[in-house]
Amino acid sequence: MAHAPRSAAPALTIGVLDQSPVRSGGTPAEAIAETVRLAQACERLGYRRYWLAEHHGTDGFAGSAPEILIPHVAHATATIRVGSGGVMLSHYSPFKVAEVFRLLETMFPGRIDLGIGRAPGSDQLTAAALAYGNQLGLEYFPTKIADLVAFLSDTPPPTRALARVRATPKAPGMPEIWVLGSSGDSASYAALFGLPYAYAHFIAGGGGEEAVGRYRAAFSPSDRLATPRTSLAVFALCADTEAEAERLARSRDLWRLRLERGELGPYPSVEEAEAYPYSDVELAAIARTRARTILGTPAQVKARLEAMAAAHGADELVIVTITHDFAARLRSYELIAQAFGLAGR
Repeated sequence: MAHAPRSAAPALTIGVLDQSPVRSGGTPAEAIAETVRLAQACERLGYRRYWLAEHHGTDGFAGSAPEILIPHVAHATATIRVGSGGVMLSHYSPFKVAEVFRLLETMFPGRIDLGIGRAPGSDQLTAAALAYGNQLGLEYFPTKIADLVAFLSDTPPPTRALARVRATPKAPGMPEIWVLGSSGDSASYAALFGLPYAYAHFIAGGGGEEAVGRYRAAFSPSDRLATPRTSLAVFALCADTEAEAERLARSRDLWRLRLERGELGPYPSVEEAEAYPYSDVELAAIARTRARTILGTPAQVKARLEAMAAAHGADELVIVTITHDFAARLRSYELIAQAFGLAGR
C-alpha cells in the first residue's frame, strides 16, 4: 500500500531589521539615505517586512525615532511591510504610540508593523531623559501593552481612568503588533496578550529556545492571533566566498569590542579592524561573538539559518546585516534572497 507523501514544511518568511548604521567616515544623513536604498532593494528582492530600530545616545546608529523613519521608508516603497523593531514602550505613553501608529496605518494601510520592546535602547541616564516626567516604572510595562492594544483596537483599556479616551484617527485597519525581546519575560508578555513574539538572537545568543518554548507553552489566543507565531532576529553576513565573509566580519568584531567598553562610535572599516592591536583577551571575546554569528557563502548561511529557525520553532527570520561598505551589505541581502528563492519583482 502506497503511503501518502509527507507534506513539506512551510517556507520561512524572511524580513529585514535595519539599525541605520553610521559608517566611520560617513554621516547620519548618509546612513538614512542608505536605509531607504536598502529598503527599496529588499522590496525588489522579495523580503516580507522591513523593521527599523530605536537607539539613543550613540554615534553608531542614526535611527533614534522609528516612527519618523517608517513613513520615510514606506513612502519610498510600495508593497513591503514597514515597522518598528521596535518602539521602546517602557519610555512612552501607550496612547501616544497608539495614535502615531493609527496615523501610519491610515497613511499606509495594510503595511504597518508595530514592534514593541522594553529594553532602554540606551544607557541608563539617557533612558531617564526619555522617560522624563513619566511616573510609571518598568513594572507597569505589561499594563502599557494592554492599554496600547486596547487603544489600537477600540476596546476599553485596563486602566479604568482612561476608559473614555479614544485614539484617533480611525484607521482602516490595525497595525500588526509584535512583542520583541531577548528574555523569558518578554516571551511571557507576548503569550499573555496573544501577540506574535520576536526573539532578538543577535543581542542574546543563548536562551532563545527556552524563551520561545515558554511563549508557545503559555500562549493565550486573542482576537488578533489564534495560534503562536514567532520570529527570530539574527545577524547574518553573506558573501560570494567564505573568505570574503570572514574579512567583512572583522568590522563587526572591532565594533562589538568597543561596544562592550561603552564606546558608541561609528562602524569601523575592515582596514581599521585589521590594523587594531588585539590582546589575547579581546581575541577570546571575538571568538565568543563569532560563535553565534552566521556568516559564509549563500549555501552555508542558508543551512545555518534554517537549522536555527528549526531549533527555535521560528515561523519567520528577520535578518540584521551590517558592513562598512554599503555595496557589500546590499550584496549580502541579495545572496540570501537568492539562496531562499524569495519571489522578487
